[in-house]
Amino acid sequence: MRSEQEAIRAIERYSDTVRRLCLLHLKNDADTEDIFQTVFLKYVLSSVSFQDEEHEKAWFIRVTINACKDLLKSFFRSHTVSLEEVMEQPAQLSPDHRDVLDAVLSLPPKYRNVVYLHYFEDYTAPQISRILHKNVNTIYTLLTRSKQMLRERLGGDGYEF
Repeated sequence: MRSEQEAIRAIERYSDTVRRLCLLHLKNDADTEDIFQTVFLKYVLSSVSFQDEEHEKAWFIRVTINACKDLLKSFFRSHTVSLEEVMEQPAQLSPDHRDVLDAVLSLPPKYRNVVYLHYFEDYTAPQISRILHKNVNTIYTLLTRSKQMLRERLGGDGYEF
């Protein structure tokens, strides 16, 4: 395991190269940050001794490219669909489902997250409170308020939550 000073020196020296490579391959800021952290964590945990700076730089480039390729071919990435793609495919959703999806997406983020975790991922309020680092009663309140907002947006009590 490398020292903190070695890690800081490596980040100062290679951060731009790693970020540029990630953006080139992934075209996504969030994934770029994930791979950036992964690469430098691998560096800190590795016991590789480098012959010179060029060898070290080549190692960073190779590890970055491999990490990007691994992310791009991961099961999760190849078996998910973004919300934007779902929104662009209204023909595949029944009108009732489309209305519900639009209503859920129109909620403020704090309500949307709780609704998603509860109804789509089947988490309980205590589990959601641990995930979001909020009080359990706060989660119950957010669920109650989001149900009310959804009823109002969907036009009454025709929908069961």
